[in-house]
Amino acid sequence: MNFFKFQKRLKSGVTHIALGAVAITCLFPVFWMISSSLKTQDLIFSKMTLLPEVWNWSNYVTAFVKADFGAYFLNSVFYTVVGVFFIIFISSLAAYAFARLEFPGKNILFYLLIATLLIPIPGVFVPLYLLLKSLGLIDTRLGLLLCYISNGLAFAIFLLKGFFDDLPREVEEAALIDGCSRFGIYWRIAVPLAKPAIATLVIMNSLTIWNEFLLALVILQDKAKMPIQRGLMVFQGTFITDYPLLMAGLTIATIPIVIVYLMMQKHIVKGIAAGALKG
Repeated sequence: MNFFKFQKRLKSGVTHIALGAVAITCLFPVFWMISSSLKTQDLIFSKMTLLPEVWNWSNYVTAFVKADFGAYFLNSVFYTVVGVFFIIFISSLAAYAFARLEFPGKNILFYLLIATLLIPIPGVFVPLYLLLKSLGLIDTRLGLLLCYISNGLAFAIFLLKGFFDDLPREVEEAALIDGCSRFGIYWRIAVPLAKPAIATLVIMNSLTIWNEFLLALVILQDKAKMPIQRGLMVFQGTFITDYPLLMAGLTIATIPIVIVYLMMQKHIVKGIAAGALKG
């Protein structure tokens, strides 16, 4: 019996050591990036220290002001907030319609929508660019936002439909008897009950839009409209030899979304388990 306990503890210890090593491997580059962003140029090349001797916070001020990183940051906040809002609003309406309403071609339309998940984004660059150009939306915030929204709708509809399919119909029928409209049922009953799935979509789409680069590279040329990842390319080209400033810019681009993810990561597994994995 003692042997089996020892074997179990040994296996657990080895697992924790392995996971700890993986965590250190993943976290060390982030730590090095933040540490380097607080150093001076001379210190980076002269001493390989993990921590800066003097914490040079002026790198962040310079990155925000001199390198226009503040504008890139605010643009990303705008694209992320507005894009996620419309993805959730439109997909929840569509998912509720697919789950509860009957109309011709419903199943075919739903499967065609889901099939778009098989198409990689680079595969639609040419038709997307031509479409936006014909609509006069190239190098506009609206054009980029529409791409972000359309890119996130298919999976969001798929996830929410699975959740709405599992909601008890008795609650909706009772609301109809009480005189609630179909939209009222959606807004007052379905959406509040779908909060775990919605929280999952908020996190996943926030990560996707914040970190997106290729669409912004294709659509935008005006620096004033660029999100933070697209701005990093311009930033790197301008300050490629100023490593502390470059690391400060990378930290500004990385840390906010990492904090949001760490604060809300529990909702991802919870929401997917409550939605798409049902039925």
